Amino acid sequence: MSQAEDKFDAIIVGAGPAGSACAYTLAKAGKNVLVIERGDSPGSKNVTGGRIYTYALEMLEPGIFAEAALERRVTHEQIMLLAGQRAITVDFHQPGFNAEDQAPVSFTVLRAVFDEWLAGKAEEMGAIVACGIKVDRLIEEEGRIAGVVAGEDEMYADVVIAADGVNSFMAQEAGLIQDISAKTMGVGVKEVIELPAQTISERFNLQADEGAARMLLGCTEGIHGGGFLYTNKQSISLGCVFTPEEVAQHKRSVHEIFQDLKMHPAIAPLIAGGETIEYSAHLVSEAGVRGIHPKLHREGFLMIGDAAGFVINTGYSIRGIDLAIVSGIAAANAIIAAAENIASVGPNYIQELNRLKLLPAMKAADGYFEVLETPWIYDKIPNLANDIMENLFRISGEVPLRMKDNVLGAIKANGLTVWQLAKLGIKGVRSL
Repeated sequence: MSQAEDKFDAIIVGAGPAGSACAYTLAKAGKNVLVIERGDSPGSKNVTGGRIYTYALEMLEPGIFAEAALERRVTHEQIMLLAGQRAITVDFHQPGFNAEDQAPVSFTVLRAVFDEWLAGKAEEMGAIVACGIKVDRLIEEEGRIAGVVAGEDEMYADVVIAADGVNSFMAQEAGLIQDISAKTMGVGVKEVIELPAQTISERFNLQADEGAARMLLGCTEGIHGGGFLYTNKQSISLGCVFTPEEVAQHKRSVHEIFQDLKMHPAIAPLIAGGETIEYSAHLVSEAGVRGIHPKLHREGFLMIGDAAGFVINTGYSIRGIDLAIVSGIAAANAIIAAAENIASVGPNYIQELNRLKLLPAMKAADGYFEVLETPWIYDKIPNLANDIMENLFRISGEVPLRMKDNVLGAIKANGLTVWQLAKLGIKGVRSL
């Protein structure tokens, strides 16, 4: 392909939610768009849980969520604290939550299915999606990015968009990021475990179309990180995320710790009889707004989705897919608004990220990073909570301790002080 013969308005590297949302919006506006995906199909290389807050789909196209490849609507929001063989589960359940007559809130998804559906919608709008192609390098002309090279092919565009994931090769090629820092990353492992739909509904006390999203704390042997469990129509997504630096110093592997989680008395009955149909591992951004790269664009080049660092982890929920879609829409809007003034795309993009409330949302959640940086919340807090509950419900015939003495004794037994917990509480209040 010669530059004179064929030039795209945009080339998007990566057919995940960010890339496909960007392609959909651009193609709908009549732009000539090429999406290049390294995997054999969109979503084939993705690992996230996953879960989507469907306001993002509504921003893409009102009403589109009704036809999207979604699994179960989340009506049970759960937090589980694990300590040894014990477990505490907090379950917020509202039957009308996420009901059809309300604004859509959240659904579980299978990324391979969802990503392929969204890429297909972009193709329906006129975008070209080319899979099984690896981009080798960027083309730079007179200080701006002008296209990409894949094998022997050179492809040119007004704008190249990096949607190639957390360790973006394209962004490194563009000189916008260096090698990723282990301090801001987590390594995630996930299994998709197949089970009959009725079995899942019975085990999680769900109605036919209801789903549960469960965050797990205390499942990483004290390593910074946590776990997740999402119910799909006919499978369960179970996974853990660990800080790589601490894993390297740990005596046991990530795989071994994850297998212990599967055998935990509070988890094993939920997945009993299931068949593992997918096992994968992946890097994920953990730093929130602090993980956003200082510069998200240069002339002829933008970063979106995970490549830009758009992930929010509050401890009780993880947001990535919705932010990816919003960032893709923001990038597309910036290109459309630029018209012939390509140099304005970058500044337009930052304005759109603010207008669509992505950057403000990430800044608002920044306080959670301070809470999650506290090292002892990953082992001592779950153990403390379970100690208190065990003492509360144990009846021996002796005179029971006052609640105050029970709590203070458990705090001391776990090597903590009231002042440490108070400081954590202050951090928590500030995070709000």
